Amino acid sequence: MDIRPILSTLRRHKTAASLIVLEVALTCAIVCNALFLVSQRIEKISQPSGLAEKELVVVRVSGIGKQTDAMARTREDIASLRAIPGVTSVTRASQLPFRTSSSNSGISLTPEQEKPTIHSTMYNVNENALPTLGLNLVAGRDFQPGEFVDREAAMKEFPSTKAISGIFSQAAANRLFPGQSAVGKTVYIGTQPVHVVGIVDYLATPTGWDDNTDMSLLLPMRTDFTEGPYLLRTDPQRRQEVLTAALAALERNDPNRLVREKLTYEEQRDSYFKNDRAMVGLLITVCVALLVVTALGIVGLASFWVQQRSKQIGIRRALGATRGQILRYFQTENFLLATVGIVLGMLAAYAINLALMNTYELPRMPLVYLPVGAVLLWLLGQVAVFGPARRAAAVPPAVATRGS
Repeated sequence: MDIRPILSTLRRHKTAASLIVLEVALTCAIVCNALFLVSQRIEKISQPSGLAEKELVVVRVSGIGKQTDAMARTREDIASLRAIPGVTSVTRASQLPFRTSSSNSGISLTPEQEKPTIHSTMYNVNENALPTLGLNLVAGRDFQPGEFVDREAAMKEFPSTKAISGIFSQAAANRLFPGQSAVGKTVYIGTQPVHVVGIVDYLATPTGWDDNTDMSLLLPMRTDFTEGPYLLRTDPQRRQEVLTAALAALERNDPNRLVREKLTYEEQRDSYFKNDRAMVGLLITVCVALLVVTALGIVGLASFWVQQRSKQIGIRRALGATRGQILRYFQTENFLLATVGIVLGMLAAYAINLALMNTYELPRMPLVYLPVGAVLLWLLGQVAVFGPARRAAAVPPAVATRGS
């Protein structure tokens, strides 16, 4: 199709054409960046923890006043929780993935090293941690009973020349010893030696800080009930039943404690990512609203032009133009306007992404989002203009003979 008549017509309607171009450009710029942000949030929400999430129940209690027998009461609690029907294993951990705070430390290859090789989350755990949490041991072994120490007693001797055992996540082990096995090696927390006895395939950090979402280290340091939650593993269908029984058991052991948390691990995960899910919903709503407004603008302008050009269309029909040619005329016109708007929108999208990178330290938007946005707007334009274009194609040749 010869586009010269189309360009000539658009030059006579510069204002209306410019408004559509700017609307398409603005929509393209915002939609491309919004889709990128949505993908970032979805990736964050979908990240694994490494735990048997569907089988875990979390209970956290705290005492009133100073607890002089906290460790003895903790051992009593664990024995009571293990006796609950449906509970397969029980442990404690100083922290869990997907929390609002975390405890971390630098890990070095030598005690004299000034700058740590990695920074890792420190998970202090009680006995049965790996089977309770559902962590997958891919190398080495689990902690042995004689390796567990009470954290309070251990911290009084920290640092010590005696090595403590540690189990790293695979990512942390690979960063420490690239291309070789970390099992059997010794690393250091400051000057405290840690002997690597095992590797788990994945264990997320509590907050995903510094993008190191799985730089984790498990240490066999028992904590009492004031320093972290009880974790119970059970069948997914029995979680609420076990949760109720766990609260009753802890109440029997000591009715003068406060229940700080009582939930399944899935509920904890949902609570942690609720703001990210809300942001995804908001961004998708903004994208849909912009696309709807752009589509309505295209429909309105195309309908106006059809009304204004009725006589011109009738003349073309009288001269032999088919309905298909009239339809293609308006679709081509829209395609040209959308293309100009998309080119401007891509440049604006890139500029917006640079501003977001500098202001909020977001990653660079992959270029694949630009053609995705372009295709989306081209399709939107063609769908939006189809109705007015069909009405234009239906104009009869007799219109050309009518008086003004």
